[in-house]
Amino acid sequence: MAKTIEVFSGINEIPTGRTSGRVTEGTLLLEGGAWRGIYTQGALDAMMEEDLTLHTTIGVSAGAMSAVGYVSGQIGWAPRLNLTYRQDPNYCGLGAMKRDHGITGFSYLFADLMKKDVPIDRERFFDPARRLIVVATNMVTGEPTYFEKGKCRIFHAIRASATVPKISRPVVLEGVPYLDGGCSVHIPYWYAKEYFPGKTVVIRTRDRSFRAKEKKISEAERLLYGKYPAFLEAMVRSEKEYNEMLDEMDRDEKDGKTFVLAPKHPITIGHFESNMEVLGGLYWNGYYETKERMPELLAYLKA
Repeated sequence: MAKTIEVFSGINEIPTGRTSGRVTEGTLLLEGGAWRGIYTQGALDAMMEEDLTLHTTIGVSAGAMSAVGYVSGQIGWAPRLNLTYRQDPNYCGLGAMKRDHGITGFSYLFADLMKKDVPIDRERFFDPARRLIVVATNMVTGEPTYFEKGKCRIFHAIRASATVPKISRPVVLEGVPYLDGGCSVHIPYWYAKEYFPGKTVVIRTRDRSFRAKEKKISEAERLLYGKYPAFLEAMVRSEKEYNEMLDEMDRDEKDGKTFVLAPKHPITIGHFESNMEVLGGLYWNGYYETKERMPELLAYLKA
């Protein structure tokens, strides 16, 4: 008898619906963080319930995955996917490892789930008025690459952005190997300031006090990526740059230049958290904390 896959007990309470199609000027930045991204999905649903779709969304790693339902304007799409299929081994586990040589079953997601069980509104998703950019790390140069919907095979780019190092095979795009965007940039804040001046909203998956510890390359990483020295250097450099960027973001927020949504309390879940009730609770944290700050967010965007 097949093992029953545990689903979040409150799955039917997650909101549903569609946004109107209206687009608001501004740029939305989505931090990665593996299953901490469920917090982001709660925040995005709260924004969509206010019919708040920003013109440009830039996602890194889990942030790139969370961006799909937001850009397609489908309230509840991302959390229903993750809080239903998290324990399906074809989506996250041995089945994914066999099929995709990585912890996440991208083939299962893009070829099976998104075409049948949890379809996206492709017309809305591919609407050029809704820009989507995802970030992956070029292993040869160690630099982030910014892939834009409409100018690349976007689902392949999302896969590259969210491919976890050490336990996943790199994604090769046009002959170049890529891994998780977070290996080179955690939040593309400086990129957004340079190329998308104007209103900027950031959804973090770390509390405001968080700062990264100094990165030291492990022996396993040297063995795996020794022929990509720039990639190893990027992983070390990105932690220092992350902290510098967070300090700058804090200053910009105080000056009213940026709006930041961040968890009120540290998110302490494991990198591969599988407790469905814990993940469901994290979703509601993101949802209600964003609802609480919605008047501030709307005022910032209208100012």
